[in-house]
Amino acid sequence: MVNEGDKAPDVMLVLTDGSTKKLSAFQGKALVLYFYPKDDTPGCTTEAKDFSALRGDFAAAGAEIVGLSKDTTAKHDKFIAKHDLAIALASDADGAVCEAFGTWIEKSLYGRQYMGIDRATFLIDQTGAIRRIWRKVKVKGHAEAVLEAVKGL
Repeated sequence: MVNEGDKAPDVMLVLTDGSTKKLSAFQGKALVLYFYPKDDTPGCTTEAKDFSALRGDFAAAGAEIVGLSKDTTAKHDKFIAKHDLAIALASDADGAVCEAFGTWIEKSLYGRQYMGIDRATFLIDQTGAIRRIWRKVKVKGHAEAVLEAVKGL
């Protein structure tokens, strides 16, 4: 598990175009890396649309946005097209990125325990340091709160 102030793990992201990009390749810009459970579910769709709507504001503040789940890149492509998303999505099929950031957790629903992705957001500054972490994110107003934190860098 990572904490605020730690150097972000230099994990490899698999983007929807099939390319890979190390997290360190984002240095020089701020990066909003948000983890979400599953494409095309209500909360995840709202979160992706909210970040997409503010993409220009994030770019003006010097930040890129990448959403990450365990869904495949093909599923991400469909999700992007269906909802006209304007943000990058990455696939973590093997769970390595979730493990590195401590977002693969035990969850409980109606008394049933299972493993899943914790909805969490990490604000990584221009030097690669984690400046802010939001865990157990509530979607409403979250993208706006993250944008305010980016502006404060």
